Amino acid sequence: MTAQLTLNELAALMKSSAGLTVDPKELANRQDATFADFGLDSLGLLGIVGELENRQGRPMPVDAERCKTPRDFLALINTANDTVPTTGA
Repeated sequence: MTAQLTLNELAALMKSSAGLTVDPKELANRQDATFADFGLDSLGLLGIVGELENRQGRPMPVDAERCKTPRDFLALINTANDTVPTTGA
């Protein structure tokens, strides 16, 4: 996974964590549609947040599981990713 979560990665997480197949192009065209419009419920989104926490080895923002749209979710997650300190050599 890249430092910035992409729509392709979000679609893959929706498939692996919630069993929903959503075309990334549809996510791109409907970024302001609710997750419910795509068939993703709050437990599915919680599963996605948990998977991201496992992959990144750190907690996601507190409000991540409350996001209603793909645009809001990506903005929150990617803003949090931008503020993670990196270690230098």
